[in-house]
Amino acid sequence: MINVLINGYYGKMGQVLANEVKEDNDMSLIAGVDVNALNTQSNFKVYNHIFDCNDAIDVIIDFSHPSSLSDLLKYAIEKNIALVIGTTGLTNDDMDKIKTASEKIPVFYSANMSLGINVLASILKDITPVLEDTFDIEIVEKHHNKKIDAPSGTAYLLAEAINSTLEDKKDYVFDRHFKKEARDKNEIGIHSIRGGTIVGEHTVIFAGCDEVIEIKHSASSKKIFAQGAIKAAKFVYNKENGFYNMEKLMKKS
Repeated sequence: MINVLINGYYGKMGQVLANEVKEDNDMSLIAGVDVNALNTQSNFKVYNHIFDCNDAIDVIIDFSHPSSLSDLLKYAIEKNIALVIGTTGLTNDDMDKIKTASEKIPVFYSANMSLGINVLASILKDITPVLEDTFDIEIVEKHHNKKIDAPSGTAYLLAEAINSTLEDKKDYVFDRHFKKEARDKNEIGIHSIRGGTIVGEHTVIFAGCDEVIEIKHSASSKKIFAQGAIKAAKFVYNKENGFYNMEKLMKKS
């Protein structure tokens, strides 16, 4: 049995994840952490601060806020606990901190825990070298009207999957209302739409001469992210110190 702590317990993703963990026969939800802790749970405690928790934890799954990252990493290192991080909106400095922490503990990070999105990223790595000479590449992402960061971490994940296959990296261009000029060949356009209750939709467009290829992923429920995070937790549990991601998980599978 894998003992789990959810960081960001009362968030929307935290609640979906908690329900999925409770249904999993290989996992036990031991505790939660949330700045708005209410302590209404009957069988485990939700703490205001992660350092208040002294329960026996095997894996922490984090869907919280970038502001909690430093304490999260410090706690996990001190307690020698594996980490799964699905929080979005992280900076390059945050990622450096995560990779430094992974030298001391096993850390699994993905900007999107959906297996489908990560399969899409893998497909992009295969087809980009074939198409990039003669096709323009654009990414359109859609999310609900409560999402704060834009573009989404997933849009960056897909753009980076494309760029990882190229010797001459393409520049990211966000919106074009300020540019009165033709599209540059060496760019990836990234566009954000916010509205309603859209869980998440990402479309990668390869636009060539007289033909267009569109590859699209739509999320209908946050459950897919929770299920991916659970797979990640099982994967990273008892792993050696290091930085892990969905690409490594899928290769194992």
